[in-house]
Amino acid sequence: MSSATYRALLRTPGAAAFFLTATAGRIGIAMTSLGIIWLVHGQTGSYAVAGLVTGGFAVAEALVGPQLARLIDRFGQTRVLPPALIAHTAAVASLLALVEIGSPHWLMTAAGALVGATIPQLGALSAARWSALLRGERAAALPTAFALESLSNGLCYLAGPALVTTVGASSDPAHGMVLATALVVGGGLAFAAQRSTAPATADTAERKRSGRSLLRWGFAAQVGVNLTLGLYFGAMQVSVTAFAVEHGAADTAGPLYAVSNCASLLAGWLYGLRRWRAAPQVQLALAAAVLALSCLPLLVADSLPGLGLALAVTGLAIPPILVLSSVLTAASVHRAALTQAFTWLNSASAAGAAGAAAMSGRAVDAYGAHGGFAIAAAATCVMAVLTVSHARAAWGRRAYV
Repeated sequence: MSSATYRALLRTPGAAAFFLTATAGRIGIAMTSLGIIWLVHGQTGSYAVAGLVTGGFAVAEALVGPQLARLIDRFGQTRVLPPALIAHTAAVASLLALVEIGSPHWLMTAAGALVGATIPQLGALSAARWSALLRGERAAALPTAFALESLSNGLCYLAGPALVTTVGASSDPAHGMVLATALVVGGGLAFAAQRSTAPATADTAERKRSGRSLLRWGFAAQVGVNLTLGLYFGAMQVSVTAFAVEHGAADTAGPLYAVSNCASLLAGWLYGLRRWRAAPQVQLALAAAVLALSCLPLLVADSLPGLGLALAVTGLAIPPILVLSSVLTAASVHRAALTQAFTWLNSASAAGAAGAAAMSGRAVDAYGAHGGFAIAAAATCVMAVLTVSHARAAWGRRAYV
């Protein structure tokens, strides 16, 4: 196998331009949360305050993001994105100024929330463009496009935090936030300038139908998948770190995460190179079952190499789940609400990660790292049950027809 499939996809007229500009912006998005931590901690010396401001950012991003996406679906990417980016720039500037003068913590938290409320979800916008571009005879290439999106997202969240950490540690932490904002705004404006591939806006009747499509079982199931996947990610972040500390090797937590991330990147790249015959619902159920089963060794892992191997196996199942969830969302939601739908998936994942971080923290305190792994395993079991139920329901409808 080779990357010829991806090259052919990017040769689609206009595809490379919007994909690459969205990727540049997503690196900035991946830098922003950690950049806020570096910025606030550098000024206040308190991780508690930094966490408070970052929490405001995360909550606002999760809650307001779908509403911004709704405006984009209604008025179009090229009309809404530029003013949103201007507002984001102003929000970051206000946060920088408030931190510099040592403002009250609640005021910095409010500014952090404004940064989160105005940051555009370029991944969702890019996915909506692929869905609009690959219609009709080209629709078979949509899983490959979403696999490419998954690869881009994975690479951005590897490069972004490393970049902002390097800048924050070697110079003024404010420089990291400035660089992140420059990437978000520059990439976002260049993305908005690609008008030829922007999805068309819908009329009033289509918007009414699109709102109802977000209430369908098919979309609700994908929200559940992303919520449980977020629970898995949140629990793993705490548990892997705790496991490394328990074994007297706290500095191995980073390499352990890297093992899982590299396995995921490899699996995502390989998955997108094939056209799979099984229905997406069946593939998703199988991938969720594999993830649930691969979590079982985590419950009994007693060495760092053993944990690394288990993490590599779990990492292999993640990309197909993300790709197939996007494919099924595109199939179950009206085209006039796609950006909003993809953004809700991101919000569900973020909510799950936040909730799991709190739950797994208590479990680790009470039962050690394996208590946190148990929460991750339970989340994947719920996901497997949900995806199997969805696949059976879809199969039943086909059999009935």
